Amino acid sequence: MLRIHLTGEDLARIRVADRPDPLWETVLSTHRFRDRRGAHVYGGWREGARRRLGALPGTLRALIPPTGYFPDFLNPPQAADSWDSGLDALRATPRRRLAAEIARLDPATPFHGWLRTLAGGDREAVEQLATDLARYHRTALQADASVWARVHADVAADRAVRARDLMSGGAQGLLEGMRPVLRWNAPVLEAPYPVARDLHPGGRGLLLVPSFFCSRRPVTYADDGQTPVLVYPIEHAPPTSGSPMALPRLLGTTRARVLRCIGSGTTTGELARSANVSPASASQHARVLRDAGLIHSTRRGSEVLHTLTPLGLELLT
Repeated sequence: MLRIHLTGEDLARIRVADRPDPLWETVLSTHRFRDRRGAHVYGGWREGARRRLGALPGTLRALIPPTGYFPDFLNPPQAADSWDSGLDALRATPRRRLAAEIARLDPATPFHGWLRTLAGGDREAVEQLATDLARYHRTALQADASVWARVHADVAADRAVRARDLMSGGAQGLLEGMRPVLRWNAPVLEAPYPVARDLHPGGRGLLLVPSFFCSRRPVTYADDGQTPVLVYPIEHAPPTSGSPMALPRLLGTTRARVLRCIGSGTTTGELARSANVSPASASQHARVLRDAGLIHSTRRGSEVLHTLTPLGLELLT
């Protein structure tokens, strides 16, 4: 059990992160990459990431075990500003801190030679870690734009809930609304945790970080001297039904048919015939779809060729 003892000053300084933390999400996603949890949430991402990446880089396997402790220096607070800021802060980790945090790892952790080099503060070892982490982030999380978009969407939905709780009930309302992930028994915030631990922010406040890839129980820094942070799992949006009637309900039957008929490219005349509408109606529907950013129209002599934009293709599929 994790018990976070909050003073009145801590409650006054409590806040919720305004966006997903890219390094926390990247590090925590390595757990989902290796396990089988949440097939309805992570299954599609996991399958695609494994296909693109093959296996998790050895550096990350060494530093991030499937369960339990991983070093705090992997998640510097500067990452809240940007991915590059976080990676620069990781590269600048002092040698003494590298050694101290790596020493906390399970002695059975593989890849001992590289870990010893990293613990010694070798700059090439640090750079290899940063390079492998960036490659994993790029390949596993950014190669498919829909993945990072969903991370942002689900985190934004959670933030909206927290904002309403905060506005209606203050810090107390915010914390009481965190059940069942967290339990607020004033003045202590409790959470399931693999070891018994008490955390005393001592007036520094608490940053709550909603996370897409965090699963089941919250995570925090192992070192009490770090900025008080609690990364917690969010509730995920239910999967969509994929109903074939969803697009007509959104756009209207005729306009949805027009969008489908555009397919890989069609002229206005061809569109009118295939969608069974008049040329004037086809032109009007195309103009609306173009203004919405769903199609692109190019004039070729006396004809206008319509093609789907990436947004239009994504909507259609």
